[in-house]
Amino acid sequence: MQINPIQLMPIEQTVSTKQTSPSQFGSYLNEAIKSLNETQQATSAARVDLALGKADLHQVMIQSEESSIAMQLAIEVRNKAVEAYQEMMRMQV
Repeated sequence: MQINPIQLMPIEQTVSTKQTSPSQFGSYLNEAIKSLNETQQATSAARVDLALGKADLHQVMIQSEESSIAMQLAIEVRNKAVEAYQEMMRMQV
């Protein structure tokens, strides 16, 4: 069996110099919040289906945990963003 060497790319090709505009970042955040909202609504609908006997308990529990983890992630990202903003406001120019 032949082992091929690792091909290293020049650093210019690995580091992107393209800047992300604020509108792209804002649209990314907007899309993430929409996705989180859809996940929460789907979980709510699944719980209603469970109460009506139309869904399996294990599927609803899995979906509920996924929704909970997504919400925790969103809260932590928000907390880090607020913390970063507060840190920038404390900086002396």
